[in-house]
Formats: sequence, C-alpha cells, structure tokens
Amino acid sequence: MNGHDGRLGGRRCLVVGAGSGIGRAVARAFVAEGAAVGAMEIDPAKGAALEADGITVSVGDAAAVDDTRRAAERAVAELGGLDVLVNCVGVFDFRRGLGDLSADELDAGFDEAFRVNVKSHLLSVHASLPALREARGTVILTLSSSAFRPEGGGILYVASKFALRGAVVSLARELAPDVRVNGVAPGGTAGTDLRGLRSLGQQDRALGAGPDREADLRARSALEVVLGPDDIAASFVFLASDGAKGMTGRFLHPDGGAAVLR
Repeated sequence: MNGHDGRLGGRRCLVVGAGSGIGRAVARAFVAEGAAVGAMEIDPAKGAALEADGITVSVGDAAAVDDTRRAAERAVAELGGLDVLVNCVGVFDFRRGLGDLSADELDAGFDEAFRVNVKSHLLSVHASLPALREARGTVILTLSSSAFRPEGGGILYVASKFALRGAVVSLARELAPDVRVNGVAPGGTAGTDLRGLRSLGQQDRALGAGPDREADLRARSALEVVLGPDDIAASFVFLASDGAKGMTGRFLHPDGGAAVLR
C-alpha cells in the first residue's frame, strides 16, 4: 500500500524503539497501512535495517532529552508534521523480587528501570507535543500485562509499568481534547527482544529466548494461542486509526485472554 491507501493513509508517525520486536512490527504495519513513518532506535545496526526498509531513523537514547528532542524534530521536519507517536521502549528485570536485590542493586536497578520504562515515554510525548497538538494527534504507549497484574515481572518491572499506566491516564486527561493517549498492554509475546537491566547484569538476556517459551505462553493463554509482534501490532494500528477516535485513557490487552484464567 502507498499514498493514502490503508487505515492510516496520510498519517505521519514516529515509532520510538522501532528496531526489533513489537516496535519493528508496528513500524512495518504502519507502513503497510499507508502511513509515513519515522523511527528512533538506540542500536545503530537495527537503525540501518530500518533505513533499508525506507524508514527515516534517528539513532539515539530515548531516555536522553537531547536525543529525543532531535528525533522528534527530525520526524516533524521530514514528514511534514506528526499525527501519531508510538513508544515501544522497555527493559525487563527477569522477575527479581525486592528480597532478591541488594541495596546497591535496588538503587541502580530502580534508576534504570524507571528511566527506560517511564521517563523515555514521557520525554517522547513532551518532545512531540507541539506537533501532536497541531495535528490533533494520538499517542500510544506500550505497557504490559504487568501494569495490571503483578505476576508478570519482578518488583522493578511491575512498579515501572504500573507507573506508566498512571501516566497514560493522566496524560489523556491533561491533553484532551487535542491529543488522544492510549496504551497497549501485551501479555507474553513470542519473538520479542526485550532485554534485561544492565545494572543487574541482565543486558545480554532476551525475554523471548528459551526452549520452552512458546509452550509457556500457550499455557498462560485462555485461547491457547502464541502471539508474536505482528499480532500485537494490530492493536497499535487500530488505536492510531479513525476506528479509535472516541477512545482516550484506555488500554488494549492482546494477551490471549490470560486475565480470565486468574
């Protein structure tokens, strides 16, 4: 699809954290639905792969003020404005409990988890806000089932995702009626490259890895389905489209019906 074809025809979109997993799938889905897409990615190699697909990429740290400002400014300049902002940035803690952390690990891990999982999202909204207000646009932030139920992660991941859930609701109220703000809260996702906290020595671990991953996901789904990034991206497409024009401060839960098993 191109031009104004598709559900997102004519929309100008910035996807933060677009280099892999759900973010990459969202960028591809938006392009397929007719959107013009810019991306922000911290990994230069992943950024180069996005550019090979024809997506404008700003390489930088989404939790750094200057990097995020430059990415938003470039997207606005090259796309001619901004209608949709998506943030898919996050890190995991591999279910470390409070009692499993030393005081020093808690101190460093808290700063990293909240910097990446909360601050990066707020910075991307802040940097994009003038353009989004002008376009009466929409913001879609990536949460997790752990923003609603505590069993999905450890103390740092769950606490940061609950904080992001509060940010969605607060921003939806603050920015209405000019900008819609919603969230997508996936359950476990196959093929994700969600990494662990560097401060806990987990940076080389990916949540999507492991020989029993798909069997575990199927067992935690009422529908016994295994959802991948492309499946999750469909929720972002809907929230970015006119089909969701009456929604703000709301959350979609593509989790295979995991909540009904609780």
